[in-house]
Amino acid sequence: MSTTTQPAPTQVADEDFAEILAATREFIRTKVVPRENEIMAADAIPDDLRAATAELGLFGYAIPQEWGGLGLNLRQDVELAMEFGYTSLALRSMFGTNNGIAGQVLVNYGTDEQKATWLEGIASGEVVASFALTEPGAGSNPAGLRTRAVQDPDTGEWVINGAKRFITNAPVADLFIAFARTREATEKDNGIAVFLVPAGTPGVEVGPKDKKMGQEGAWTADVTFTDVRVPATALVGGSEEVGYQAAMGSLARGRVHIAALAVGSARRALDESVAYAASATQGGTPIGDFQLVQAHLADMQTGVLAGEALVRECARKYHSGEDRRIAPSVAKLYCTEMAGQVADKAVQIHGGTGYMREVPVERIYREVRLLRLYEGTSEIQRLIIGGGLVRAEKRRLQG
Repeated sequence: MSTTTQPAPTQVADEDFAEILAATREFIRTKVVPRENEIMAADAIPDDLRAATAELGLFGYAIPQEWGGLGLNLRQDVELAMEFGYTSLALRSMFGTNNGIAGQVLVNYGTDEQKATWLEGIASGEVVASFALTEPGAGSNPAGLRTRAVQDPDTGEWVINGAKRFITNAPVADLFIAFARTREATEKDNGIAVFLVPAGTPGVEVGPKDKKMGQEGAWTADVTFTDVRVPATALVGGSEEVGYQAAMGSLARGRVHIAALAVGSARRALDESVAYAASATQGGTPIGDFQLVQAHLADMQTGVLAGEALVRECARKYHSGEDRRIAPSVAKLYCTEMAGQVADKAVQIHGGTGYMREVPVERIYREVRLLRLYEGTSEIQRLIIGGGLVRAEKRRLQG
């Protein structure tokens, strides 16, 4: 079985997207923001918010329209992501893997049969897809995978054994997009394949929910595969060689999305800080009148605006095909580091109040810390950027 060439996806017109963006912004600001502390206390997204999210089409906003999604491209995706970042990041996490690193594997590399089986359910939210790549000994570098898949010569089934760690949405997943080594790595072949593994398959075990620093309501857990048997048709794209390319391609796209998410969180921290500075007083004077506070706000505003511009430019380059490797890493590196700096300044401006639970900047401070870690740490992004620049120059010199 092999992948087939698909027609170009239907593009969402600017005026139609403007309506989608406006509806999403209104939903975030009026329905989700007022319930952030409820989400944090319950460590869960309320059922009614989940239903409303599905009704808006957000479980499949980046899935092509032919499969029931909204069909947004990455330039449009980042505009939504900046809205998602404005509130509890658990909301976005609920549907992020469906649209991003998990769903895009199927969209870009799945066979027609695999797409027909899964994508409509993913787009509607009926199916929660989870991206099972990270392992105890292989985090930001997929080449270090130890999970193995061996094909049974008698039945043609694949038998998967291994352990995954920090897998987003694992406790509620219906489908795992699972990466495994099927052959020894060589200089030109990383030996990685990717499989579709329904969560109910015998031998799949999901551990307890992780207890994390932040992002309450965004569930992650360990997943183990013990002699898990899946049919030959579970091999994504019908080819063992799809795996590493699918992993890196999905992660690169996801990095631009995460960058935009970071910008949204930084924008919220800035807005909260400006409002606090204008209203909180010290000695009868609003603290926003103090020049040192204004300097913090100026640095925060500069970072947010630079992040917005960078995200949009890198999304444009990814969408056009001009740069799908270095630019995504640049966006993620700068914007996630910037969000951490902005969140830190936001707590500083709030003083002791900013260290209290149920104050938005305290939650943001904890939540954005993760953005520098997943889908490739800041250190990995620096290696991708620096190494990519050097390799490009070597190619140029070699003619």
